[in-house]
Amino acid sequence: MPNMIFIHGLESSGQGFKGRLFRKVLPGCLTPDFKRYSGKILYNNLLEDRMAQLVSILKEKKSWVIIGSSFGGLMGALYTCQCPQKVGRLILLAPALANPKLNLVNFSPVDVPVVIFHGKNDKIVPIKPTRTRAKQLFTNLTYNIVDDDHMLHSTVKKIDWQKIINKK
Repeated sequence: MPNMIFIHGLESSGQGFKGRLFRKVLPGCLTPDFKRYSGKILYNNLLEDRMAQLVSILKEKKSWVIIGSSFGGLMGALYTCQCPQKVGRLILLAPALANPKLNLVNFSPVDVPVVIFHGKNDKIVPIKPTRTRAKQLFTNLTYNIVDDDHMLHSTVKKIDWQKIINKK
């Protein structure tokens, strides 16, 4: 089994629905809790703090499978753009990619296999700017628009995670 990590969203934790699911269906998948969100910390400061945590977790090993949800998807995308040689596959769930930190002048397109699932009923992260940014950043991209909302609960329960993780 490859090195795997799930990066939770802005107001979630590694102990939430998806974290519990990944620990069950992907034995050995890390589901850490990143710094808690509060309205008292600036969004960019929180992103920097969480990215420092992520870099610390991922520094020892290579060939990571990163699963990121929403804000965690932004983190996974940023890490992949900064360290593509350490990522074997990136799976994003309704990722918040239309963020200035993913400014295209700072990154070259990356050839890491990337799979995105985005709910067509997502009221939090809009599909169009997310898909546009994803196409600009990732040259080996599969973008799935599914009949779900931002949380993607029904979608993540239906995905064959072993197949998607081990796909060549």
